[in-house]
Amino acid sequence: MLLPAAARLRYKSFSQLFKTSTKSNARFILAPLFTPPSITRTMSSAVAKRLEGKTVVITGASSGIGRSTAFEFARTAPKDLKLVLTARRIDTLKQIAADIVAEVGEGVKVLPVQLDVSNPEEVKTFVGKLPEEFRDINVLVNNAGLVKGLARAPEIAEEDINIMFNTNVTGLINMTQAILPIFKKRPEGGAGDIINVGSIAGREPYPGGSIYCATKAAVRSFTDALRKELIATRIRVMEIDPGQVETEFSVVRFYGDKAKADAVYAGCEPLTPDDIAEVVVFVAGRRENVVIADTLIFPSHQAGAGILHKKST
Repeated sequence: MLLPAAARLRYKSFSQLFKTSTKSNARFILAPLFTPPSITRTMSSAVAKRLEGKTVVITGASSGIGRSTAFEFARTAPKDLKLVLTARRIDTLKQIAADIVAEVGEGVKVLPVQLDVSNPEEVKTFVGKLPEEFRDINVLVNNAGLVKGLARAPEIAEEDINIMFNTNVTGLINMTQAILPIFKKRPEGGAGDIINVGSIAGREPYPGGSIYCATKAAVRSFTDALRKELIATRIRVMEIDPGQVETEFSVVRFYGDKAKADAVYAGCEPLTPDDIAEVVVFVAGRRENVVIADTLIFPSHQAGAGILHKKST
């Protein structure tokens, strides 16, 4: 392998061209440290071009994976992109919108929209209330979701059951049904991307998480069935299932008890919201005929829903 002079001076051996990521412990193999600038530009510009001119809707965009996904889309296609960011916390969304524009410039138009996906009436009127320039939606990222408590039957609070199903399942389905008619109006039976953020919990149920696991299993079944129903179209239906990710997730699970939430991650190096956001944008940025249908993402210390290695502290 003949390298440019600058690269030969920098690296004493071929093995030094390769490394494992130190920024994140997610299980990805990185390219060589030396990547010709022309190749890097070609790869990044190809994804940017595919996303150019598109309108992306992200639910649960006020924090965690949703927030990171908004920034990742903006950074990837900064010249011509529209983002519709939805969540219940409108002031937080407005700040995120301002931060995105400050970072990438006016090429990305960001519309913050207050929306509670667990409220069917709000979802039904969502598209009709959008400004005309934001209605031609191309990508829907169904990210909104939550978990409440660790209770086991028969001690699971009815309120917790309802909010988890109404948000994680009914809300996701209603959002999909609200956006899908836009996709189906396009040629060849329709075109667009539906990206559902699931969880390892939907594949491997665990004690104390029966309701949350059931909701994510429902998301998985809905996703798989929808993909089959839309097989004659250009509509891509994809699911991304994270393992352990450090977000507000555990804080919500423990009803705001930060100390209990922090204990979940003690001795571990969990994934970050940015890790998952990169994958969301990656699957959306593939060529139209490429469907990354199913993705499971663990940090390096995890091998299943309850199989984690924790370092002694």
